[in-house]
Amino acid sequence: MKIRLGENCYGKNAVQLSKIIRRPAYHEFRQISVNVSLKGDFEEAHTLGDNAKILPTDTQKNTVYALARDHFKTSIEDFALHLVHHFVTTQPQVSEATVEIAEHAYHRLLLDGAEHPHAYISGGQEKHTTLVRKDAESISVSSGISDLLILKTTDSAFEKYIKDQYTTLKETSDRILATKCTVSWMYDKLPADYSQQFDSIRELLLRTFAGHKSLSVQQTLFAMGRAVLEAHAGVKEISLEMPNKHHIPFNLEQFNIPHENEIFIATDEPYGLISATVLRD
Repeated sequence: MKIRLGENCYGKNAVQLSKIIRRPAYHEFRQISVNVSLKGDFEEAHTLGDNAKILPTDTQKNTVYALARDHFKTSIEDFALHLVHHFVTTQPQVSEATVEIAEHAYHRLLLDGAEHPHAYISGGQEKHTTLVRKDAESISVSSGISDLLILKTTDSAFEKYIKDQYTTLKETSDRILATKCTVSWMYDKLPADYSQQFDSIRELLLRTFAGHKSLSVQQTLFAMGRAVLEAHAGVKEISLEMPNKHHIPFNLEQFNIPHENEIFIATDEPYGLISATVLRD
């Protein structure tokens, strides 16, 4: 029986980097987490223990910090593009480099109607994400959002579903729709300004969610994805994952108090999970 090495890669995950960009009138604060993954000619490291072609993961980490000084000044996509180019062009044994970056949301404090020059407030758990992959012949870029917690108190229903002997869920024509979205979109044509494109897509996702009269999470998910593809010709496809963050009506009638769809119990688990990719035909 012959044993051989299959597909393999290695890299450094969760490189935590914070940067202050000191502009003349204010400071810009950025906080990111970077994952690096390399594919290439690493067979002898696995089969013989020969590390001659291994770039240490500690070196990969140091590279992220060193290159951030001059090359992390704009979008995380631009920085990821610089990193993958560096690893592929400086390491001949590397055939493909992948860099994932997640950026924490921070906003300058708004005090007395003006943004403070150097004080920030967290934007919560929401993150701007990107995944960039480069080999000798091609490059791909996707951007996205993770942990986007959104909710609306009406314009959401769930009715006319399958009911069998185990169904206890009651139909409703008016419910809370809440989800913590993970969204990613693949670029077919790379934009000139990734930050502007990200802001535009994020706003469109939120606008569609808020304005859509939802008959199900599935329908709202598709409407959000379709809106992005219709408005942005450079986006090839978009994937959305929308866990249903349930808010269950509390039974006030047991206390002879009328139920008027106002009091709910927020539950974390178990939860429904809806995901799909929306594509151009």
